[in-house]
Amino acid sequence: MKCNIDDVIIRELTINTDERGYLIELFRSDEIDQEYYPAMSYLSITKPGIIRGPHEHKEQADYFCFTGPSTFRIYLWDNRKDSDTFGEKFQIDAGEDNPLAIIIPKGVVHAYKNIGDIDGMVFNAPNRLYAGKNRIEDVDEIRYEITPDSKFKMED
Repeated sequence: MKCNIDDVIIRELTINTDERGYLIELFRSDEIDQEYYPAMSYLSITKPGIIRGPHEHKEQADYFCFTGPSTFRIYLWDNRKDSDTFGEKFQIDAGEDNPLAIIIPKGVVHAYKNIGDIDGMVFNAPNRLYAGKNRIEDVDEIRYEITPDSKFKMED
């Protein structure tokens, strides 16, 4: 799957089902560049109608996996002045009916909204530690959701 923003990687995830349930491979080192290998991972639950972001990272790349339950609308904006796709926007729905892994490089503003009617789960495996080793560094995040006049607006 192709994104119109340079360096964003979108991978379709395969759901392998059998009589016991299902399994989804989220990360394989033979499918992405080493610069995006995870330094940590976490799961989050987002309630219906809730938006996380928009924000960006100066150094960190995110490795989001949207597998369900629920469906999320993901919004991306290229905010890298040296990028050929600077200023481009991209939007995609992912989750239960369209399981995707999305690698978002540093400098790409991102947000997502749970557009389903149940709590949704998101997996992230960023390539940097949150707040650095031993959580003693500044958090690598520019948060636009707290900026009233932000140019990063989510439209459905």
